[in-house]
Parts: sequence; structure tokens; C-alpha cells
Amino acid sequence: MHEITLCQNAVGIMEQFGRQNNARKITAVWMEIGAFSCVEPEAVQFCFELACRETLAQGCELHLETPAAESWCRTCQQDIALFSPNVLICPQCGGRDLRVIAGDGMKIKRIEIE
Repeated sequence: MHEITLCQNAVGIMEQFGRQNNARKITAVWMEIGAFSCVEPEAVQFCFELACRETLAQGCELHLETPAAESWCRTCQQDIALFSPNVLICPQCGGRDLRVIAGDGMKIKRIEIE
């Protein structure tokens, strides 16, 4: 399960941000997990609390967003949204010549501190 490592790295980034901004506590974080990231949101929810223990982020509220992957269909020359790496068919033309532009990563969007 690589989600625990991802959560530990995210908490490290959050703590660095908190220290740079003289935070006493990190109260909330908003993270985005791309549809093609191979990261399970449920596993992140589970691991996040463990990764936050005994850090500035202990008790931090986690907000997860899982947007569709931004993709480009070379057949019909359209921007499209894909929700699953298991379905790589253009919803506009049925083509299979697709390029994923965004949606394969995990990122911190916002951190709330006290």
C-alpha cells in the first residue's frame, strides 16, 4: 500500500508549510487525487490520520477531491473528461487514440492553519 507513504510525504509538506508560517496547528487540508493516479481515496482517508499522529497536523480535517482526468482525443480533436483508467474510449466519437493531459497525480490544493 503506497498510500501510507504518500500521506507521510504530504504531512511532511504540510508541516514544512506550517513551520514557515508560524502555525501552532494544521486544521484542514484539501487534496486532489486524479482519476488516473492509481491512488485509492479510501486508503488515503484511512492512512492520513495515522500519518498525522504526533505532528502539527494531528486531528487535521482531510478534504479529498477526485476530478476526472483531462484528456485529448486525437481522432475528433476534442478535450474530454475520463473518470476511469479502465474506460479509454472517447465519449464524443468512440475513438481510442487518447492522450491523458492531467489527472494522474495527487496534490495538495490548500492548507488551513492556526
